[in-house]
Parts: sequence; C-alpha cells; structure tokens
Amino acid sequence: MALKRRRYLISGRVQGVGYRQFACDTARLMKIAGWVRNLPTGEVEAEAQADEVTLQAYEAKLQKGPALARVQQVAIQDLPVNPSENKAFEIRR
Repeated sequence: MALKRRRYLISGRVQGVGYRQFACDTARLMKIAGWVRNLPTGEVEAEAQADEVTLQAYEAKLQKGPALARVQQVAIQDLPVNPSENKAFEIRR
C-alpha cells in the first residue's frame, strides 16, 4: 500500500489530559511513524505517516482521544510523504 502523510491539529480540552501520550501509544500500536506535540495555543499538533486505511483508523482514535479529553475538532492536512521518516512515533516538547 502507498504511504500517505498527514498533519493533524486537534482542538478542545486536549492538554493536561494525557492526549499526547494517548496519540503516541495509539500510533505505536498501529505502526505509524511521526510525532505529536502541544502548541502554545492549547491545541495538539501531530504528523503521521502510514497507509490510507491505517491513517483513517488513527483519525477515528484522535477524534475520540483519552477519557479526560474533550475533542472539539481535528483539522486534517495532507503533506508530502517523508521518505527518510523512520518507523518510530515520538512525543516532541
């Protein structure tokens, strides 16, 4: 399957509720490459690279988030595939 890369901007109650760890753990379980970080605006930003089916499943998880989160919106932007991206997913500070 062809790889795709997407950027996610998640808004709502998504900081201080374990959202980054949730996004990272979920991505690792799904074998998705990329990263996640908090933004000073109170949003969470992530980039993920995998096949289309896997990214769609990941997006569904991001919409829900962990138990204490209250996701209002997940904005999605397609990006060029990064051929040098390794298979790891990390939390960035």
